[in-house]
Amino acid sequence: MSIEIKSPTFPESVADGTIANWVKQEGESVKQDEVIAEIETDKVVLEVVAPFDGVISKVLKPAGEVVLSAELIAEFEKGQQVDSQETSDPENVSKTIEQKNSDNTNLNESKSKENGPAVKKLLKEHDLDVTSIDGSGKDGRITKADVVNHLEESHSKKQEIKPESDIHSSAAALTPSLTSMDRLEERVPMSRLRSTIASRLLTVKQETAMLTTFNEVDLKPIKDLRAKFGEDFYAEHGVKLGFMGFFVLASVQALKKFPVVNASIDGQDIVYHGYQDVGVAVSTDRGLVVPVIRDANHLRLPDVEKSILDFSDKARNGKLSIAEMQGGTFTISNGGVFGSLLSTPILNAPQTAILGMHSIQDRPVAIDGEIVIRPMMYLALSYDHRLLDGKEAVSFLIAIKDQLESPEKLLLNL
Repeated sequence: MSIEIKSPTFPESVADGTIANWVKQEGESVKQDEVIAEIETDKVVLEVVAPFDGVISKVLKPAGEVVLSAELIAEFEKGQQVDSQETSDPENVSKTIEQKNSDNTNLNESKSKENGPAVKKLLKEHDLDVTSIDGSGKDGRITKADVVNHLEESHSKKQEIKPESDIHSSAAALTPSLTSMDRLEERVPMSRLRSTIASRLLTVKQETAMLTTFNEVDLKPIKDLRAKFGEDFYAEHGVKLGFMGFFVLASVQALKKFPVVNASIDGQDIVYHGYQDVGVAVSTDRGLVVPVIRDANHLRLPDVEKSILDFSDKARNGKLSIAEMQGGTFTISNGGVFGSLLSTPILNAPQTAILGMHSIQDRPVAIDGEIVIRPMMYLALSYDHRLLDGKEAVSFLIAIKDQLESPEKLLLNL
């Protein structure tokens, strides 16, 4: 029974997608709900799963092709499995072996086609068999480093059995070859997600009057709270007491005091949002994504921490849905996890402002006339100067600073 396999139904904000990868190939048996293909959109990677046990009879949209919402991409045979009795007949044994050899040949050719131009050039120059090299890239794809390592290992083995007199001449012959490898280049297409990020960032720089104001915050009160109640917090709520939860709640309180920071520009209108949907930027292998904590103004600290943990896990595993990344009235980006001391975050359009967190450093500061060592963090607030004046932006950032340095205010909603 032939069944049509279609791409997922995209939301209105997503025009199309690209077949990123066929996890299962044409003619391969699959189980129900097993992932057979991945489709990359401007925001997320969507999985296509098998509707039943069966076989992919025909792939209509190969990897790299653009597909529309609910478009036919493959045909599927329900319940069809590879017959193990085919090889019981001696006459079929030779056919089976020939088929396997043919499949292996096709697989090697396919594997070779997937390699980048730099790898293909190396394979040709050194007359290498693609099957003799183990690929470390995605889906066993061979990288330039794999070829270089293979060559170095081969030369090392040859040198072990060569007379000492031949070693120097062999090394001299090898040096120019390895030197030339270091200057090879590989051209790969930009992913849809990276292309979308690049386009959005460029648009923000060109179409907004972005400005950044800076301040610093003493995180000793929060660190003391975490040290004192961290274990109890985890035992009660099943999630660690981190820093980001405090920053989200501090931002919510500041957004209530300065609603213009929570607003956005739509043409010639200013849209004031009566809720606080806070986006938390998360870095993934495919690029930066911003899942949104909905109605953060109604959440407690444990709820916020659980939401952040859930989003982080989904982002790393590529499981974030488009709905979870749409909207948002304010964004927080934490470059400190990568060691950034100070940076200028770029607005997440059409939002008015974005808060940048950075590394925590023990630094000498003056408190009550005395120099003490405190865990300090630089804060950065980038904002659209078309809507926010400097006074409002600076006051908003100071409000966040005050909340963080007196975390009891967060509990009292002050």
